[in-house]
Amino acid sequence: MESEYNISPAILKSLCGEYLKNNRITPQEYECYNVKRGLRNPDGSGVVAGLTHICNVHGYVLDEGDLFPVEGELTYRGYDICDLVNACVAENRYGFEEVVWLLLMGNLPTAEQLDLFDRTIAGCRDLPENFLGDIIMRKPSPDVMNMMARGVLALYAYDSSPEDTSIENVMKQSIRIIARMPSLMISAYLAKMLKEGEQSINYTICRSHSTAEAILYALRPDHQFTPEEAHLLDICLMLHADHGGGNNSAFTTRVLSSSGTDTYAAISAAIGSLKGPRHGGANAKVNEMIRYIKEGVKDWYDDREITEFLKKIMRKEAGDGSGLIYGMGHAVYTLSDPRAIILRENARSLAQIKGMGDEFHLLEAIERLAPDVFYEMKGRGKIICANVDLYSGFVYRSLGIPEDLFTPLFSVSRVSGWCAHRIEELLTGGRIIRPAYKSLAKSAQYLPLKDRTFDIEAGSGNEKED
Repeated sequence: MESEYNISPAILKSLCGEYLKNNRITPQEYECYNVKRGLRNPDGSGVVAGLTHICNVHGYVLDEGDLFPVEGELTYRGYDICDLVNACVAENRYGFEEVVWLLLMGNLPTAEQLDLFDRTIAGCRDLPENFLGDIIMRKPSPDVMNMMARGVLALYAYDSSPEDTSIENVMKQSIRIIARMPSLMISAYLAKMLKEGEQSINYTICRSHSTAEAILYALRPDHQFTPEEAHLLDICLMLHADHGGGNNSAFTTRVLSSSGTDTYAAISAAIGSLKGPRHGGANAKVNEMIRYIKEGVKDWYDDREITEFLKKIMRKEAGDGSGLIYGMGHAVYTLSDPRAIILRENARSLAQIKGMGDEFHLLEAIERLAPDVFYEMKGRGKIICANVDLYSGFVYRSLGIPEDLFTPLFSVSRVSGWCAHRIEELLTGGRIIRPAYKSLAKSAQYLPLKDRTFDIEAGSGNEKED
């Protein structure tokens, strides 16, 4: 591990003090120059930055400048996610691969096309020869997402045409990356466990399984899982596959793609974006919050006790001190998040089978009670609902998936959307994405080096006095 003493605490403190002294931007300055922070309008809606055929996220209607909340809708290429999931449930088949085809190609596949595509993805799951030893195992990372980002970047070296941005080559790269993401995730997790002293994990990715089946098969030492478990994980993958061009990681993919960079750099950057706790990492924060609630609430069926604990969380007296009720609220959805509804209803029966019915009831209570707590504490300026993260972590735990893999599983699914957005940006964007930033720097007179002073202990610089 790198020495912590390369930069002394005193020097670091002074450097940070110097930075803070010279780099202040107040909220009032943002308002003065009408800067839309986070590319958000004052009413919370997103600034329109592009056009897409791929996905639409709908949570409100805009009428004469006012936002009116509506039930949430998520559509892939115009198809409602509820219809896609319900069809697969009714037909007792896996749907993630069909969603990947839909996002990439723009239409629903025929049975023959889907069968060929399933076999193509399964056939591309293996990592390149010696990749596991040379890239993954040589320097394990304590964070699986960082290792996956590094792994995707490393795949560049195994590609004979990594810089070719023709649709044929980018499509080939996309399918290979989508197929290999579960292998990258499992192998990165294996390396982490081996580094921490765990010796009992087997690494096998099966080519004859759907993506959901292959993940459970690889994660479980006995390779055993039930169809109900695999289908529930498959639904999770379907729900997380994309969420519009404006979500942080998809927009990251588009920004990098607009520069003309290679596929591996763009997808690796998207993984880094998704890792953040304000984006994909939120599912792990929900899991952490639930642990606090389970410890702090004695009766999980007492609405009053749950309500009081949620108030403590918002007052920063409980939880992680952030004041946030994780799993509640969304940038677009207002009355409901369709992904949360689908997960809740499909997880209910498995929760009973796994003996997790009481915890499932607790999650439903949080979903029901948190909006009123939020209104009481913050006022009624914003309508909130449960988002998908409230239930996704619970589903993963019910499937025996370790918390280290909650956000990596998200990326295994979302990479299909990233690849679709990359191809669309390359073919239709046409310009490098380059928004403007208002400079607040004032003109300064250059001072010769010999006339400058700096107190390393105090962390302050000044000019010599005449």
